[in-house]
Amino acid sequence: MARTAVIAGVGPGLGASLARTFAAEGCQVALFARSTEYIEDLAADLPDPGEGLAVTVDLADVDAIRAGFETVREEFGPVDVLVNHASAASWTGLLDSSVEEFESAWAVNGRGAFVCSQEAVGDMLETGGGTVVFTGATSAIRSLGGTIGFAAAKFAARGMAMDIAQEFGPEGIHVAHVVIDGRIDSPEHRTEESDHDPDTFLDPDRMAETYWHLVEQDDPSTQPFEVHITNGPQNTEFL
Repeated sequence: MARTAVIAGVGPGLGASLARTFAAEGCQVALFARSTEYIEDLAADLPDPGEGLAVTVDLADVDAIRAGFETVREEFGPVDVLVNHASAASWTGLLDSSVEEFESAWAVNGRGAFVCSQEAVGDMLETGGGTVVFTGATSAIRSLGGTIGFAAAKFAARGMAMDIAQEFGPEGIHVAHVVIDGRIDSPEHRTEESDHDPDTFLDPDRMAETYWHLVEQDDPSTQPFEVHITNGPQNTEFL
């Protein structure tokens, strides 16, 4: 039977690569994002044997998230795989950040991932297991200074991932946290970076393969919690 996967936070780059990779592996893939037109086009263009479903969701909106999961269950059934991939940035330091900016980053990276995880893990407990993957960043383990909202939100998400792993690992639910230590190659970066060198950017398709390996590692005796993705000594800038 095909797995049902929710990618919570899909855009060009890694989100799209995750959707295509999971579909190629036979998953029914639900794409959550605010950009309706983009995810509809992507869902219609996913590779066989997978199937796509575009679900317009603001991942800062609790009710919208819960409604999105109901849509997935109606179309595909219970959720087997969740990738908490959405990210809201706040690139200012302590004295330059407003409460609203701080809370905006937390609402997506923290609260949004919390609600998505509640919905997905509830399904997984009923069906006997599943996988939850959190997309993290360098700032989830080592603050760079001057990005307090982003760092606090990413630290929170990593702590949630660890707590869920401890609580539900014995129930057959594999929870993993992926530290992305570098800039991801994307159409946006290719447009903005005049010195764009593919060797200094992370390949989203290869990264998506790493996520899929985590889904396949369903032996409860060998479940890695944290994977650190970088491109070696050529990587000089971090997220």
